[in-house]
Amino acid sequence: MTNLAMSWDEWAQHDGVGLADRVRAGEVSPAELAAQAASGVAKVDSALCGVVEVFDDVVADPGRDGANLSGPFAGLPFLMKDLGPTLKGRLQEMGSLFMRGNRATADTFLTGKMRAAGLNLMGRTTTPEFGVCSSADNPAIYVTRNPWNTDFTTCGSSAGSAAMVAAGVVPIAHSTDGGGSIRIPAGVNGNIGLKVSRGVFSIAPHLSDLTGLVSIQGCQSRTVRDTALFVDSCRGGAPGEFMPFWSPAEPYSELIRSDPPRLRIALSHEWGEYSATPHIVAELTRVGRFLESLGHRVDWAAPAIDYPSAFDAQTTCYVSNFAQVIGNMISARGLERPPADLIEPMNIRIWESGRDTSFAERACMQAVFNTTARGFGAFFEDWDVILTPVTALPTPKVGTTEYLTISDNPDVRDWFGNLWRNFAYTPLANLCGIPAISLPLAEHENGLPLGMQAIAKQANDGLLLQLAAQIERAIAGKWTNGRKPAVHVAA
Repeated sequence: MTNLAMSWDEWAQHDGVGLADRVRAGEVSPAELAAQAASGVAKVDSALCGVVEVFDDVVADPGRDGANLSGPFAGLPFLMKDLGPTLKGRLQEMGSLFMRGNRATADTFLTGKMRAAGLNLMGRTTTPEFGVCSSADNPAIYVTRNPWNTDFTTCGSSAGSAAMVAAGVVPIAHSTDGGGSIRIPAGVNGNIGLKVSRGVFSIAPHLSDLTGLVSIQGCQSRTVRDTALFVDSCRGGAPGEFMPFWSPAEPYSELIRSDPPRLRIALSHEWGEYSATPHIVAELTRVGRFLESLGHRVDWAAPAIDYPSAFDAQTTCYVSNFAQVIGNMISARGLERPPADLIEPMNIRIWESGRDTSFAERACMQAVFNTTARGFGAFFEDWDVILTPVTALPTPKVGTTEYLTISDNPDVRDWFGNLWRNFAYTPLANLCGIPAISLPLAEHENGLPLGMQAIAKQANDGLLLQLAAQIERAIAGKWTNGRKPAVHVAA
């Protein structure tokens, strides 16, 4: 520890942009940053179990795999969720015993964008098997714990990334979001988590936004400017992608320096049959009053959509998508069905339930996606932002199997319905392709962080970041009331 470039208190005071500025000023090197981050993993990960592997070669030599050390992030250490973008020659095991030893043969397009941005991709973080369930919580593989209280889960599926950012190991880390997997772990760990609009980040060559439909790439961070710079630096499609990728008129890193106009903000927590607990509603109300104090118009309202049909369509999408993912993996190994000793039981039931989904069923699903997206679009003619809690219920304790793919629930749709009871507010943004951000503005009754989610219309990502930056300035940067979690590099 005596050979580290800075004390842990000093390290924890910096975000990614701040560390990159120090590299450019010649005060610290990318290798020193990587060594400090690796030491941070060693310091806290025995309590949290959020990191699968640290790449020692790029800790020693941050430019070894092509990170542009002159890029905007100047060699900043960055952890990759073990799902989604691949790194040539590196393991990607997707939280699954079945995928142990799976090694990528090529970088994905977004991997190259991250490296060009100056991010040193120095390790892998935990995720539930194939990113399906709400927590990286399977004793056969690993159990990732919440740094605020290790009796509780980090939620998922960007479990390890969220834990490492919250614990101060790195200021920013990779995440993915197919129904809330950036925003939910950000919300329960006290981080900032933006799910961008459709048409921002590429997932080439594996899928496109048109075939992936709901899955989005992104990051966990602790400051708005880190998230803004990540989006500015990594957005854009690969050559030949069909989806029209778009860019804003002004980079987000510039936009967030000014406050948004006076916004019309709708508070909402009753989404069909799903609603939040009284304490969470009280926290939402309190944050609404705070936003009024910043000059915004705040009232209660919700989109007039068919919520049961929307959640049913979202479930159809997940079941059929994951069934294909699992089917492709087993067929690549010449198997006819998923092996019960290597793939978790709910994922096997999802494969059984979704493998024969018809085109007609998918067409009906897409029709609901369309009407739901247009319902939200109509709502945003009158409102700029919807503000909801990130979750409807308290954060689950570790081992709450009803939310996990090790569950023995025989009914796949009932299992998903149980997920929606807690995580109702995040997936419809994926369905509609609209942006949403989780901000660490509230607390559960037991003191754990509770994120508040702001949702906007398609391509209004910048407005959400502007609002987040305005809030950040108003609270003097003290997210989570300036508290640190119990497990932290500076504790």
